Amino acid sequence: MPISDHQMIESWREVLRLSNLEKGQIVTILTSVATHPQTLQTAKIAAQSMGAIVSQLDLPPVNGEKAFSRDALAYLGTTPLTGNRAAIAALTESDLVLDLMTLLFSPEQLDILKTGTKILLAVEPPEVLARMVPTLEDKARVAHAAKQIEGAKEMRVSSPAGTDLVCILGEFPVIQEYGFVDEPGRWDHWPSGFVLTFPNEGGSNGTIVVDQGDILLPQKSYCRDPITITMQGGRATRIEGGVDAELLREYMASFNDPEAYAMSHIGWGLQPRAKWSTLGLYDREATIGMDARAYAGNFLFSLGPNNEAGGSRTTACHMDIPLRNCTVSIDDQIVVKDGVLVSENAA
Repeated sequence: MPISDHQMIESWREVLRLSNLEKGQIVTILTSVATHPQTLQTAKIAAQSMGAIVSQLDLPPVNGEKAFSRDALAYLGTTPLTGNRAAIAALTESDLVLDLMTLLFSPEQLDILKTGTKILLAVEPPEVLARMVPTLEDKARVAHAAKQIEGAKEMRVSSPAGTDLVCILGEFPVIQEYGFVDEPGRWDHWPSGFVLTFPNEGGSNGTIVVDQGDILLPQKSYCRDPITITMQGGRATRIEGGVDAELLREYMASFNDPEAYAMSHIGWGLQPRAKWSTLGLYDREATIGMDARAYAGNFLFSLGPNNEAGGSRTTACHMDIPLRNCTVSIDDQIVVKDGVLVSENAA
């Protein structure tokens, strides 16, 4: 059901309030051809109503001829900012960038954040944004989960379907996504609500079973037949199963990049307003699947780059795969039991 402009403006105002937007600050709204017009217009009105100096920077799309999907996360090559010094200068001079285009996994984004500019990504449909307006409770829940990872040496994941995975931790920071940007140089994504880190290079070993009903992204499809992924030395060395496994193998092989098979981020969902079932209610081109990434109790793992966490690995291929019914342990502490957050994480 559509969302009224009034409700979207109020949603934006709350997110900007949580992001500590002050009168007189410079807000640049980054857009491209796929930007949702209602999201854009209501963001402008909300930011201006709070006294911000608002500009829009519209850039042409790139890599469309290389990608196999219109999803912004289906190809992580160059961005419209690559080599565009004028655009980068405008963004670094901003206090807050509202990214309605998608700059994820780009060196330009990392450089902009280093200057103290805050970046908030918001590309889901307006009704999804309005349903998951972030709260201080979301931040507290994610921060608590992050503390459980900090200083930990190991993450273990198991499931009745056959997942049995061990990831060694310590080389990379813990990343919190709770939906707003309340500190200089912070990036976040509205909507979200999960915690993640990256395993040590070469430190992921075991078996991952993507079971029936688990979700493949950017395919934005529910798995119909189990896929068994063997992880050895931090890389997927075998992808076995039926048609879904064959489709995944062919998709990843099309990038012709061995880095695509490396383990990327790992973590779990903490957002009670995100739903596993929602993906099936949207056209594939209408959403990037944040419900799937954030729903409470999932185990979300990724294959591909790690440069967002300070690593050196880049690749255009990025798979996000949230699993249900898993048990996740940090060292000896269970944080998710059979796909349900333990009580202290669900508060």
